[in-house]
Amino acid sequence: MGLDLEDDSLKGTPKRVAKMYVEEIFSGLSPLNKPKVALFENKYQHNQMLVEKEITFYSNCEHHFVPMFGKAHVAYISSGKVIGLSKLNRIVNYFAKRPQVQERLTIQIAKELQNILGTEDVAVLIDAKHLCVSSRGIKDNSSATVTSFYGGKFEESKAKEEFLKYISLPTNH
Repeated sequence: MGLDLEDDSLKGTPKRVAKMYVEEIFSGLSPLNKPKVALFENKYQHNQMLVEKEITFYSNCEHHFVPMFGKAHVAYISSGKVIGLSKLNRIVNYFAKRPQVQERLTIQIAKELQNILGTEDVAVLIDAKHLCVSSRGIKDNSSATVTSFYGGKFEESKAKEEFLKYISLPTNH
């Protein structure tokens, strides 16, 4: 790029950038960073959906290596086990921390939760902004891209409608 890597402000930059990509931005590529998940008995017999909404994530478009970021909304219906709420956030962020396309990210999160929780009853909706659209190429500041996954009971319109109603509630409810 023609930069003077001996300049004080640039000295060490290639190493810092490489370290940042390996240890932070693409840390989800290492299976060693996969969240450890413990499940708990559903002692209260809560058999309705649990929704964790507005999970913030940052990822990078695998086509241009520029950021995409947004909110993930995750829901499941217990089959007898429950997961700690923070683990939902950790799972979203684990899969986001790799070169990604939004469609795959949505499916990876859903399939991981189905596997961990032992239920098909999982829904994931991702609403994200892609800088590959707004900062290069077309340079369109479109509002967002939305992808979804509905498994098990969420494929039925009643459960899907309930999930979509919950995630559209104002954040102070």
